Amino acid sequence: MSMPEHVLVIGTGSIAKRHIANLKQHLGVQCVSCVSASGRSFDAVHVGADRVFGSLEEALQATPDFVVVASPAPWHVEHASVFSCAKVPTLIEKPLAASLADFQDNGALLVDNQDLVQVAYNLRSMAAARKMRTLLAENVIGRLLHIHIEVGQYLPDWRPQTDYRQNVSGQAKLGGGVLLELSHEIDYLLWLFGDFDTVYCIVANSGQLEIDVEDSANAVFSRADGLVASMRLDFLQRVCSRSCKIIGETGTLVWDLMANTIILGRGGADSLVCFSDPKVDRNQMYIDELKAFLDPTASVSENSTLEQAANVLAVIEAMRCSAAVGRAVSIQKVTL
Repeated sequence: MSMPEHVLVIGTGSIAKRHIANLKQHLGVQCVSCVSASGRSFDAVHVGADRVFGSLEEALQATPDFVVVASPAPWHVEHASVFSCAKVPTLIEKPLAASLADFQDNGALLVDNQDLVQVAYNLRSMAAARKMRTLLAENVIGRLLHIHIEVGQYLPDWRPQTDYRQNVSGQAKLGGGVLLELSHEIDYLLWLFGDFDTVYCIVANSGQLEIDVEDSANAVFSRADGLVASMRLDFLQRVCSRSCKIIGETGTLVWDLMANTIILGRGGADSLVCFSDPKVDRNQMYIDELKAFLDPTASVSENSTLEQAANVLAVIEAMRCSAAVGRAVSIQKVTL
């Protein structure tokens, strides 16, 4: 495919640096520029960019072909609106916004230009995720009865070279907390299985991490056809865990995202390895999401649409509401 000449990345954090490196080293973009989310000055060498700008306005005047918004979540809508309104294709790093209200109050320009906007939920780009989708479409375990999704990792281990309390994940003002930071799991729940009607959720801050956001969430989703999904998200587990178990009428599928395997069990010793790639390069899913964004004909990935990303926020809103009132609440679907 033909790569654009100039891609702008907004933000200077770890995910911004990853995108800059991938655009330059793996996709061969001629010029990758960068602007700080806060407008602060910095050296191009710090992030690996070819060029830096002092403001969004200056960056817009340089007419980038594409933009990747990798700033903290509270600024996603504002930053993306500037460029999508100027008809520049815009990829927003998850989540779409810091809250559903933020998007609904400030996202009109994004809605008007939604054909130019994608949201990056990188787990969709995993080969295992695409295989799981195929297995479900083939109805390999019959009618689905229950889903259990879990992700947990000790937050101080995420980026041990930095103070986790100063990073996005641990600060409410930057859109931290497990519900937004680990919303990948909410996205693929909807992507693989469709919408749910209600949710009962408990969120908590254990006090163990000295952060001002929730460090765990436990939820149960249900819908009219009887399918129930349970979900555990946390920043607390010392041994990293990430998995999805799907119980069906005729068997069970277990997707282990850490081992990068999918196992089909039918009882006793009868099990089948449906997918296994333990030596996968985890960076490839980030490369593939960029390919899908930069080349509409690419089939390697499926980034989230604006409406799909808004519905992840709607689920998070319902989870927060349920936790506040102490009972199950309805999930209000967003239609754009």
